[in-house]
Amino acid sequence: MSICRMQNRTSLVLRHYLNCRSNATAAKSLVAGEPKAPSMVTNVPGPKSTKLLQELNTIQMAGSVQLFGDYKRSLGNYLVDADGNVILDLFTQISSIPLGYNHPTLVEAVASPEAISAMINRPALGMFPGEEWPSKLKNVLLDVAPVGLKQVTTMACGSCSNENAYKGIFFWYRLKQRKEQGIDVDKIPFTQEDMDSCMVNQPPGAPKLALLSFKGAFHGRTFGALATTHSKPIHKLDVPSFDWPVASFPHYKYPLQDNVAENKKEDDRCLEQVESLIEDWKNKNMPVAGIVVEPIQSEGGDHHASPEFFQRLQHIAKKSGAALLIDEVQTGGGSTGKIWCHEHFNLDSPPDVVTFSKKMSTGGFFHTPEMRPKQSYRIFNTWMGDPSKLLVLETVMKVIKRDSLLQNASTTGSMTLKGLEELQSEFPHLLNAARGRGTFIAINCPTTRLRDDILSRLRNKGVQLGGCGDIAIRMRPSLVYQPHHVHIFLDKFREVLKETK
Repeated sequence: MSICRMQNRTSLVLRHYLNCRSNATAAKSLVAGEPKAPSMVTNVPGPKSTKLLQELNTIQMAGSVQLFGDYKRSLGNYLVDADGNVILDLFTQISSIPLGYNHPTLVEAVASPEAISAMINRPALGMFPGEEWPSKLKNVLLDVAPVGLKQVTTMACGSCSNENAYKGIFFWYRLKQRKEQGIDVDKIPFTQEDMDSCMVNQPPGAPKLALLSFKGAFHGRTFGALATTHSKPIHKLDVPSFDWPVASFPHYKYPLQDNVAENKKEDDRCLEQVESLIEDWKNKNMPVAGIVVEPIQSEGGDHHASPEFFQRLQHIAKKSGAALLIDEVQTGGGSTGKIWCHEHFNLDSPPDVVTFSKKMSTGGFFHTPEMRPKQSYRIFNTWMGDPSKLLVLETVMKVIKRDSLLQNASTTGSMTLKGLEELQSEFPHLLNAARGRGTFIAINCPTTRLRDDILSRLRNKGVQLGGCGDIAIRMRPSLVYQPHHVHIFLDKFREVLKETK
């Protein structure tokens, strides 16, 4: 099929969404043609989704599948499933859809010859990037880079972003060690012993180094990232791993304003543990090369920590000679009211590494110049990301600025959190610990069983949320989630709570 014919086909899709206004809500939506409200014709999963699930399950383990989407009909904040249910989606593909479904501006962007060429040719960026690649990195990714981080490496997903960032930390740490030993690393970057021993997985070429992570953390399911993931046993069972330290992450009492002293003690407890573990691993001759942390623990239960916690954590990292990696795979991209959640923390200096994916459309990591490998191919794979996703991100960022979506996230997030606090006051036996930054919001139930039951019944009323940790309900709406969506959600949630026995 020619590029011209592909453009014509894509333009038909664009015209469909631009002209689909008959169901437009009275409240002005940021996505033209978006449905007015949820509309359910079956329970979820419905008959068609159930049949598709049976078919898929003959091919692969599909026990995690909740429904099948009709993504051609989905629009804005509304996911349409295979059975025709129209669902207000406040989970957005596990926090991955920045502008909702089929945003007309994005549909138009991917119809361009540049986007089509990037998609069908998909260059191996580490060896054969397109001529526009340097300018795209500068104008798109570096334009929204965390302050002070002007080096970036692209990847395909969150797990591989963390995986390769971890390697970068170890390269940096070993370079530091060699310099401290008086080795001229420009003349002798590696000894023959280094090269021979690494090939049989032995020191010094395969050094005894560690990364410190936190209980409840989630950094991915690939082999190295999995060693720092501690949210659920099912992720880790039967997989060999590394002897690396795991510290406690703060678990606060809410409301925060009523528990200042206790939560300060919780910060102290966790940070003392970090310092103790770094010393313990140093004494084991396995020094901690880096500390890996999420700004908000997401899969582990939406646990927050104070700006002071992160400021002190950075101080500990610097004092011990470890790098600080902040994993913004789920928090990055604007849902907290800022592009990067760690911007809320007023750190003394930039983190050494910041990883990203999900709402950022492409994966990768920003880093300081010191974290840049000295040799080619040390961080490398065939694709090193996807240029078509950078074109999507370029458009996403333009829409964020045009429609003031960071402010929108702050406004709708405040409305939602206030509504949840009112619901937990009305139903204290069902809900507690409402918390959030922007639209990155969660609330707890007393038990896992009750949490899962509430999520199921809410879905059957037309609102999709997610669970995390053992008892938390999490919200991950798109950046085009607006006040009228807040009211729909809170009304449906209240109906479910009133019906709960």
